[in-house]
Amino acid sequence: MDLFEHQGKEFFARYGMPVSPGEAVFTVDEAVAAAERLGTPVMVKAQVHTGGRGKAGGVKFAADIDAVREHAGNIIGLDINDHIVKRLWIEKASDIAEEYYASFTLDRSAKKHLGLLSKEGGVEIETVADENPDAIAKIWIDPVDGFSEADCREWVAAAKLPAAAVEGSVDILQKLYTAYTEGDADLVEINPLILTPEGQVHVLDAKVTLDGNSEFRHEDYGQYDETQPRDEREEAAHAKGLQYVGLEGSVGVIANGAGLAMSTVDVVNQVGGSPANFLDIGGGANADVMAGALEVINNDPAVKSIFINIFGGITRGEEVANGILEAMQRVDIDSPIVIRLDGTNADEGRAILAPNLNDKLMMAGTMLDAARKAVELAS
Repeated sequence: MDLFEHQGKEFFARYGMPVSPGEAVFTVDEAVAAAERLGTPVMVKAQVHTGGRGKAGGVKFAADIDAVREHAGNIIGLDINDHIVKRLWIEKASDIAEEYYASFTLDRSAKKHLGLLSKEGGVEIETVADENPDAIAKIWIDPVDGFSEADCREWVAAAKLPAAAVEGSVDILQKLYTAYTEGDADLVEINPLILTPEGQVHVLDAKVTLDGNSEFRHEDYGQYDETQPRDEREEAAHAKGLQYVGLEGSVGVIANGAGLAMSTVDVVNQVGGSPANFLDIGGGANADVMAGALEVINNDPAVKSIFINIFGGITRGEEVANGILEAMQRVDIDSPIVIRLDGTNADEGRAILAPNLNDKLMMAGTMLDAARKAVELAS
């Protein structure tokens, strides 16, 4: 789950990190009222789940209330990388002496947490990596050993942060790591982490991605799930508990397991087609789950055929076959369906499906053959 900047700052504040006071607003009048309460000057900042806000005109300095009104009016409704701005963050402006970059994420290949720290903040870390890779200090943290103050000080020294920023940075970075681990985050990033003219180190921006699967450990994470950007298809799938991502093609995809679903999307592309979605129904392929999946895909007008790709493991082939047939009785399907069924009790499942095959329900022996047939029908 990607958080808006203001949600990320509120998340950081829980762990004791210093953030600027601000208010999230949805209208120009609310922006003006917030600025009056905070006191000008303020920053008027678009809240969208994408980068490049500043370049797109979504972040503006407002010296007075008239400027707040002007900038808020211009930013609300702005299109930033296909994300329409619907909310703003009105934040008390900060004086900046220097800008740094800091983040934690998971290095899957190393099976450790990875920290990045640079004295060149305020720009995309990819730009720093390309133009001056030596300016990025990296640290790999074994989650069993943890991240000690000594580790943090050595890391700050490697990044060559100035003496005035050392103590404040060490404090914030240790709290950032705590937020990352205890908050079940996939990514926590501060860019920029600033040094003020008064010598204070301060969080000026926040980028946070939380692991949605950890929601059961965090009662309040539902608020973040509600603000995730989803199109109409994705919203319908989410309501049914389906793992769905909308794409732009014409072949609807249903598979059990994320890996198989990704492979199915790939093989549709491989044989010259275009997938309309990624849809993982997980380990269960019963009638309720299958009906929900078929309903979501069937409601997409771009879909011209449906490819159901099931490899039975714990789920048995006859359960899948019965689930598909029952689901088809519940949902009036517009597009032809091609099924590839393999794995546990696949023969039994195919035998159940065989008497029901027709020009709207077909079966193929291999994943590749099924993909070819689905693409042919879609075109």
